[in-house]
Amino acid sequence: MLTKSDFCSTFAGKKGMKEFLYSQKSHFFIDTNMITVTNLAIQFGKRTLYKDVNIKFTAGNIYGVIGANGAGKSTLLKAISGELEPNKGTVELGPGERLSVLDQDHFKYDNFTVLDTVMMGHQPLWQNMKEREALYMKADFSEEDGNRVAELEEKFAEMDGWNAESNAAMLLSNLGIKEVLHTKLMSELSNNEKVRVMLAKALFGNPDNLLLDEPTNDLDLDTVQWLEEYLSNVEQTVLVVSHDRHFLDAVSTQTVDIDFGKVTVFAGNYSFWYQSSQLALRQAQNQRQKAEEKRKELEEFIRRFSANVAKSKQTTSRKKMLEKLNVEEIRPSSRKYPGIIFTMEREPGNQILEVEGLKATDTDGTVLFDNVSFNIEKGQKTVFLSHNPKAMTALFEIINGNRQADAGTYKWGITITTAYLPLDNTEFFKSELNLVDWLGQFGVGNEVMMKGYLGRMLFSGEEVLKKVNVLSGGEKMRCMIARMQLKNANCLILDTPTNHLDLESIQAFNNNLVAFKGNILFSSHDHEFIQTVADRIIELTPVGTIDKLMQYDDYIYDDAIKAQKAKMYGEA
Repeated sequence: MLTKSDFCSTFAGKKGMKEFLYSQKSHFFIDTNMITVTNLAIQFGKRTLYKDVNIKFTAGNIYGVIGANGAGKSTLLKAISGELEPNKGTVELGPGERLSVLDQDHFKYDNFTVLDTVMMGHQPLWQNMKEREALYMKADFSEEDGNRVAELEEKFAEMDGWNAESNAAMLLSNLGIKEVLHTKLMSELSNNEKVRVMLAKALFGNPDNLLLDEPTNDLDLDTVQWLEEYLSNVEQTVLVVSHDRHFLDAVSTQTVDIDFGKVTVFAGNYSFWYQSSQLALRQAQNQRQKAEEKRKELEEFIRRFSANVAKSKQTTSRKKMLEKLNVEEIRPSSRKYPGIIFTMEREPGNQILEVEGLKATDTDGTVLFDNVSFNIEKGQKTVFLSHNPKAMTALFEIINGNRQADAGTYKWGITITTAYLPLDNTEFFKSELNLVDWLGQFGVGNEVMMKGYLGRMLFSGEEVLKKVNVLSGGEKMRCMIARMQLKNANCLILDTPTNHLDLESIQAFNNNLVAFKGNILFSSHDHEFIQTVADRIIELTPVGTIDKLMQYDDYIYDDAIKAQKAKMYGEA
C-alpha cells in the first residue's frame, strides 16, 4: 500500500506556489466573476411570479433580495442554483466558477461527521479527497494509479486542501460550534447547531458565488455580528434573502426587489429602499405636489442618504451607486403593511415590576439565571439578553405566572395590565374555531369588531373564516398580535416577537413599539428591533445580571461590558 508521504514530498515545492495562486485568485479574475440571468420566467400553474428577468450579478456586490411573502425570493435563488428549472431563460456562471448554496435540508447529512459535512461544501475538493483516499487504500497500486494520484495531489494543493480541516474547524468555531462537536455525527446535533454547520458548509472554500436563504435564522446576536463582518469583506458575488433588516443594511450593496411581477435591482440597502418607497408613496398620495417639487425632494433624499452611507463598511461603491440613481426609479411599493396599533386603557402608576433574587434552571439542571433582581421604571422599554435563549423564555413565563421560579419573588404594580406574546404559541391554535370566533375569546366586542382587528392584520374576505389550526407560522403570529391589541395593556411582554414575520410586519411592529407610551419587556434576535426600541438592557447570566441604561449598539461595543460578560459566563 502506498503512503501519502511518498507523494507529499514530490509536490512540496509546488504547494507554496499553488497556495499563493489560489489565495490570489479573486484578485486576478474578479472582473469575470458574475451570475448572468437572461430572459428568466417562472410560473406555477396560471400564476406568473416574474418574467423577462435580465440581470448581471457581479463580483464584490452583496444583493439583498426582498419581496412580500410568496413573491418568489427563495424561488429566484433556487432557479439560480439549478434546483428549480425555470419556465424560460438561462442562468450562467463565469467560466470555471463555483456556486455554493445554504442547504435547507438539516437531515441530509445525518450520517456524516460535522467536519466532513462542512468540507462537502467544496465538492471538487471533497471528491478529490475521496478519490485520493480510495487510491491510497489499494493493495495493488499500479503505475496508472500513481499518475492519477499525482494529478489529484496537484489539484488538491491548488484547492488549499492541506488546510481544509483547519479552515473548516475555524469556520465552525466562529459560528459557535465547539471543537468537541466537530467529530460527532450530524444526527447528534440539535437543530440550532445543524443550522450553523450548514452555514459553515456554504461558506467553506471561498466559493465564487454564494446564495444564502435566511442565513441568520436561529443564530444568536454575536454570531450574526460575526457573519456581518465576514460578508463585508468578501469579494465574491453574494445573494441574500433575509428578514433581518440590520443584517441586510450591514452587508448589502444593492437591493433586489421582487414586486409588480418584476425583479428589479436598486442601488443601496434595505433602509434606503424602504425610506425611498415610503417617500414615493407620500408623494403619490399628494396629488397636488408638482412634478418638479417631487423631483427636488427625491434628489435631496438621495443626497442625504449618500452622506449617511459614509459610515458604512462598503462606503465607496455604495455611495457611487446612490449618486448615479435616477429619481424615476423610485416608486411606491405594492406591499401591504399590517396596522399594528397598541393602545393603553389606563395610565400606569409609578410601580411597574419588582423582581428580587429570581433563579431558574433547565430540565437537565443547567442554571439559566440566578440572583436576578431589578426594578422596572415607568415608560422603560427593556430588552433581556442571555447566551442561553431559554433564560429569557423562563423569565417571561415566571412573571406571567405560567412557571414556578426555583428561588426569588416578583411583584407587579396594582395599575399594571399585561399582554404577553409567548415564544411557543402552539397551544393557542389547537382548535377548530375560525379566526373571528378564535379572536372573540380574548376580548369584548361583536363580530364586526373582531373582523376589524383581523383586517388590520391583513386577514380579509373569506380568510377570516379559515380554521386557526391550518394557519402558517406567520399567520399565527399576526393572530397573536391581534389578540394582544384587544387587551389594551400598558405593559407588553414579547418573547422573540419577530419570529415567522415578514419584513413588512416586522417594520410595522417595530414602528408602533417605538411610539408606544407604556412599558415593554422583550427579547429578540433582531438587531434593528433592539436598537430602535430598547432604552434599557438587562443580561441574564448564571450568576446575576448586567443592567445598563443605554442603547444596544453602545452595549455590544463597550469593552468594559465585554470583559464583565466574559467573567460572568466563565469565559474570561
